[in-house]
Order: sequence, then C-alpha cells, then structure tokens
Amino acid sequence: MKRTKIKALGQHFLKDHDVLKKIIRHISPSKEDLIIEIGAGKGALTFFLAAKAGKVIAIEKDPAFIPFLQKKDIPNLTILEEDILKVNFSELIKAQNFKNKAKLVGNLPYSVSSPLLFKVLQEREVLSGCVFLLQKEVAERICSQPGSKNYAPLSILFQIHFSAKLLFLVPPGSFAPPPKVHSALISLERRDHPLFLIDQEELFRQFLKGAFKHRRKVLRKNLEILNFPLPLIDEALGKFGIERNLRPEQISISQFVSLFNFFYRIEE
Repeated sequence: MKRTKIKALGQHFLKDHDVLKKIIRHISPSKEDLIIEIGAGKGALTFFLAAKAGKVIAIEKDPAFIPFLQKKDIPNLTILEEDILKVNFSELIKAQNFKNKAKLVGNLPYSVSSPLLFKVLQEREVLSGCVFLLQKEVAERICSQPGSKNYAPLSILFQIHFSAKLLFLVPPGSFAPPPKVHSALISLERRDHPLFLIDQEELFRQFLKGAFKHRRKVLRKNLEILNFPLPLIDEALGKFGIERNLRPEQISISQFVSLFNFFYRIEE
C-alpha cells in the first residue's frame, strides 16, 4: 500500500488489538444495523464491523487507502472516497433502505472532530447513536456534568439530544504514530425525545458560547457582556434561582434553557 500523502488529517491509527476488541463490544454490531464508519484508514475496525453488521459504509478521504479497503470485496461493505464533512447523512442513509437508523462510529481525526461533532448534532434525526474515539479533553467536555471544570456548551448541546457516556481512556501508545495526547471512547445514544425543545438552535448555541466566553467571570458578568441589561439579568437570575456569584459551569442545562427562553422571549 502506498504511503499516504495527506498529512493534514491528523490521523493516528489504532494498533492495539485489545482496545479494538473493546471498541467492537461497545459498538455491538448486529445484522439489523447499518453502520457508517468515519475514517476507515487501514481497515482495522472496518472488517470486524462488516463481519457482524447488516451493512457497513466506510468513508475514507485519503485515496491511498481505497484500493486496500476494496481488495477484500466484502458484499455488505461499501467504501466511499469522500470528505466526511461533505457527506449528507440523510441522503446516504435513505438510499440504503434500512428500517433502523444508522450508527455512526470511528476513530475521529483530531483535525475534523469539532466540525464533525456539530454536523452530528445537525443531522442527529437519522442516527440512532454514535461511538467515537476522540481526544480525551473533547470526550470529557461532551460528557461532563454541571460543576465540572470541563462542563461547556458542547456538554449542553449534546446532552439535550443524546445520553453521553465516557467509556474508557486510550493511551498514546495504542496508536501509530502515537499522538501527544490521550484519547477516550465515548458512546452517544440518541434520546427518543430531547430533554428540552429548542426552537432556535443556532441562537441558543451562540447564547451558550457567550455565557461561557470568560470562564473565570461569574455568569452575571458574562450575560452583561452579551449586552443584556443588568436589571433584566438580575430579574432572570432571581426567577430561576441562580445565585449572582455562580460561574457558568455551575449552571444546570435546564437553567440555561430557561435563561435563553427568558432573554429571547421564547414561549416555553
């Protein structure tokens, strides 16, 4: 196989077979499953999935890996040479004629993890869940609860729609080449009904971004920086039982939703 010329993807390939087996167990593929794999690479996960799932669509951007992936000619495995950020999950899944929604899995390249996660949020309706190997800090951010230093807008945005669990940590030595950071496997199981209905999701995302912008400042100050009048801020904090000296990471998801609806006059 030719050495890949694509360096910008930041991909680190999993070489630890024990870790690979644990990942397979958590994905738990069955013949009823349609699985979309992100970044098939050298096929370490791909071929195991195809042996157990009903259908696997492996998406790989680097053309150097495509001939190797196609060589085995597995009937229920489709290889797509695509940029995952440009793939329309809804159209792809609809074309497969599977009764179940798709599972999205993969060892996510660090360089695309952030935009890909927001893509998952946008196209969540066609997904039953995800199992991702991510940079440890990102994984902790998604799964953190109020009161944690890692609790952030990403925690809130995902946990409204998914049950998020950090499953286990993976050290750098499990990869080739080894990354400079630890990784973690997370599962995201989509909720049948979101915790809260958000009418204007992009506006809510921007609101959270502003509320967490200065983490050392109290929430009250961050809201003032967002140009809400101080009397209105104090009214809102009192209405929802939020003390004036609390920082954004100490505020629950339900309180953030209530504050958002209050400030933007959205009917609950």
